[in-house]
Amino acid sequence: MTDHAADRAFRFCPQCAGSLTSQQIKAGDPSRLVCDRCGFVFYLDPKVAVGTIIRMDDDGIVLCRRAINPGYGRWVFPGGYVDRGEMLEEAAIREAREECGLEVVLEGLVSLHSYRGRTPIVIVFAARAVGGELKVADEESLEVRTFTAETIPWGDLAFDSTDEALKAYLQRPRG
Repeated sequence: MTDHAADRAFRFCPQCAGSLTSQQIKAGDPSRLVCDRCGFVFYLDPKVAVGTIIRMDDDGIVLCRRAINPGYGRWVFPGGYVDRGEMLEEAAIREAREECGLEVVLEGLVSLHSYRGRTPIVIVFAARAVGGELKVADEESLEVRTFTAETIPWGDLAFDSTDEALKAYLQRPRG
């Protein structure tokens, strides 16, 4: 099994400052970083991200054109990392407000995404805008606008999870 690419970024134990080396602890498991001095195992856990597919009153779907890498210049729904101790739903609402200026009400789970060799687990919610003003609200977006299902820029989406979640959202029954 291959080591995580991030293994090379961590060299010292957070408990005793001993050297970390990559070792296979159990057969069949990936290699882990283990302290040569105290035996501490440094697990490289995934990061959790949320995304919010926001429907406007005119049924438009909000997308943001990214001003940061990865995916610079490509389209994505509002989203970002969940802070330690933050509820998933709170993070989704916060990210919508921070990235596109909208207050939203969540309407349910759309999809979950994880990919071999990639750090984030992405959890995507459906939401409805209930307030605020649609605008570029932070430095992470170049542009924010709405799209109909027919005008979504499918060939210019930032991530596989963006494409997959939008398709899942559009296939959902509307009530």
